[in-house]
Amino acid sequence: MIDMNTLNLTSEEESLLAGVEGPGVKRAMEIVVALARIYGAADLIPVKHVQIAGVSYKNLGDAGVEFLSRWAAEGARMRVPATLNPMGMERGKWQSWGIQPSFATPQLSVIDAFEAMGVTPTMSCTPYLFPGFKPQRGDALAWAESSAVAFANSVIGARSNREGGPSAVAAGIVGRTARYGYHLDENRRANWVVEVRAPLKSVADFGALSYSVGKAVGSDVPWFADLAESLPPLPGDMTLGGPAGDRLKTLGAGLAAYGAVAVYHIADYTPEARDAGVELIRPGAKRLVIDSLEDAYRVMDADPDLRKIDLVTIGCPHASLSEIQQVAEALEGKHLQTRLWVTTGQITRERAAELGYVQIIEAAGGEVVADTCAVVAPMRMLNVRTMATNAGKMACYAPMHSGVKMRFGDVEQCLDAAVTGEWRN
Repeated sequence: MIDMNTLNLTSEEESLLAGVEGPGVKRAMEIVVALARIYGAADLIPVKHVQIAGVSYKNLGDAGVEFLSRWAAEGARMRVPATLNPMGMERGKWQSWGIQPSFATPQLSVIDAFEAMGVTPTMSCTPYLFPGFKPQRGDALAWAESSAVAFANSVIGARSNREGGPSAVAAGIVGRTARYGYHLDENRRANWVVEVRAPLKSVADFGALSYSVGKAVGSDVPWFADLAESLPPLPGDMTLGGPAGDRLKTLGAGLAAYGAVAVYHIADYTPEARDAGVELIRPGAKRLVIDSLEDAYRVMDADPDLRKIDLVTIGCPHASLSEIQQVAEALEGKHLQTRLWVTTGQITRERAAELGYVQIIEAAGGEVVADTCAVVAPMRMLNVRTMATNAGKMACYAPMHSGVKMRFGDVEQCLDAAVTGEWRN
């Protein structure tokens, strides 16, 4: 049983809890302290960066808007750099998309409240792709986006639990989070050893792998014994994406969506695995062998008889510069028969436009969309009933959150559907 009285606070933390800096800061500190006590943390730790989820009005509703607006009105401000997850629309396009003011007005109020609190309105689930926001190994973070948590913990070697939306905001306001969970060395050790015998040739294959492993391991920590053989070397600069980064962000996103994985290790590849080796594996770890991805594809490609596609979406998590380049090169000189979204962050889209990728995609009839994605946008309002994607996370969440029918496959299949207007097996 947890001792609720063992939390050690500094004098500064005690003053924040007492309300010396106002009611907004006091409320934030109460949230952080309550969670610390629930999880039996000994103390709080300073955080370097906060990533806030729960940004879309689709998920927040009016109560969430009121809660955030009140927090901002009380003078609460971020003590550390903070960024935002995607919202429910792109700010400059919602009218042309046909999104109603009944959705757009409260959505903009959400962003106004976050900006008033000093949050940078990135509206992207991949903050590690942005220069200036990339964490370093060992950094303590308070991130709420599950795919970003998996990437930061596993690929970068930073440390974060999966915060809730309110707890991430609170952590940013007080600059601290509780020292528990994946901030502790012991909890980062692997309790599954995974052997992958199935060939991995595409981003979609890594999404299918994430389904098979996530369903098996749940919230545990997997150690991939031989996955490095299917990956190119990790680049020093992850902000561009590339074959390694694009596959790993897909893997982590799916592991978090189909299970609840926040940390994974790849032997001789990810930072902690390279340094500690098999010492990272707990005694008695369970074993899992993945011989084939056929069952995963069968489940994820949920509507095998579906042919007509309303929307093809690439970029979940948000597309890197390298993924946008891949789409542009595939679509040059072609004309689309159905709607295409390549979803990304504003910063990445600006870089892609400078290189001409956005213009090529738009000339074909597609859109490079910032600020949002098809999981958190009001797809019914946009008259989208059927979708195609190469993203495991999207294949998991879009049918649940948006009620759409889904086809799942590699990027070539998805772009073929965009060009022809239908999914061709």
